[in-house]
Amino acid sequence: MSGHGKDRLRQQALTGLTSVGIVALAGVAGALLILLAGRNPIETYGAILSGAGLGWFIPGQSASHYTQAAFGLQQTLGLLVPLVLLGFAVAIPYRAGLFNIGGQGQLIMGSIAAVWFGSAITGLPAPAHITLAVVMGAVLGALWAAIAGVLRAWLGTNEVIVTIMLNYIAIWVGSFLFGIGGPLQNEAQPTQPVSETVAESARIPVIWGSAALQGLHAGIFLVPIVVGVVWLVQHRTTVGFETAAVGSNVEASRYLGIPVSRRYVMAMVFGGALAGLAGAMEILGWQFRIATADLHASQLGFVGIAIALLGRNTPIGVVLSAFLFAVLINGSSNRNLDPSAFPPELASYLTLIGQGVIILLVSLNAERSLDFLRRRLARVLRRKVAS
Repeated sequence: MSGHGKDRLRQQALTGLTSVGIVALAGVAGALLILLAGRNPIETYGAILSGAGLGWFIPGQSASHYTQAAFGLQQTLGLLVPLVLLGFAVAIPYRAGLFNIGGQGQLIMGSIAAVWFGSAITGLPAPAHITLAVVMGAVLGALWAAIAGVLRAWLGTNEVIVTIMLNYIAIWVGSFLFGIGGPLQNEAQPTQPVSETVAESARIPVIWGSAALQGLHAGIFLVPIVVGVVWLVQHRTTVGFETAAVGSNVEASRYLGIPVSRRYVMAMVFGGALAGLAGAMEILGWQFRIATADLHASQLGFVGIAIALLGRNTPIGVVLSAFLFAVLINGSSNRNLDPSAFPPELASYLTLIGQGVIILLVSLNAERSLDFLRRRLARVLRRKVAS
């Protein structure tokens, strides 16, 4: 192996170890909080893993435990789908040097498009209806993100500020559309601020479990497809090379003739399309309608930031990070966590704190810090050996 290859392998190993170390530190922070609550951290984390359905992989269980584990695992894998998409919604623009904080707003706009096309149009066969609603969700998410991309590319407006503002605009657009008296409010429930219910023909079929119990839907097949497409674009296309070049050095990219403005817009559009697709998956896969209260309460889009940062913006890293958060979120939910191990009403805060710790550690550039400590330690050891 060449020197360059060894350096690259060492860097990848260090990156992976850094992510593992960040997860471990976040786990320690959570354990301290569990101790403050007077509970056992090992039992609590075990209950979260059990609630997420990971016990399904353990042989020799009773039929009732196996059924309960399957129920939890179906929900965990179903949650994995939007989380992977939201992770890439942050990771792809980040590769171009952009920080897409607007995944939540793009997800909401994708949800709005999916619920409208899924409920207002009738008479289509199921494959065509599902495809139409999914595509329109991705399109509206892409258009929403394009606003920030265009403003950054041609006016130099900070995309962080724009996407944050667009999140709030998306929430209130949905509240207007589906609120009481709104143009898209459910006509059969005039006193409830909810949308129409998605037609049966637009619902993504369940492949494992029961649709009534949020079984795993066919959207899970999007995960390997999206991972493969992202990897190919990033590593085997001119667009991927130019996007990475723009993210590394804007001025050098302009000197080389790379269309920087176009790459900015394209990166935001691709990221927004995936966030909108995540919203469509949520609506067509199990929610089937939008309530205005959910628009204000949902924080799923912001989890994508922690997923991308922990996954180091790489395809495999994003998937592994998304699975970790899917386990934590689903395993700590009120319906899945054993209350004797930890109060479910407090458990959700563990995931939020974990997100904060991960973002904090990544922002401190933990990878460089660990590399610095490793080099200092090696230098000290060499001096001791020499003496």
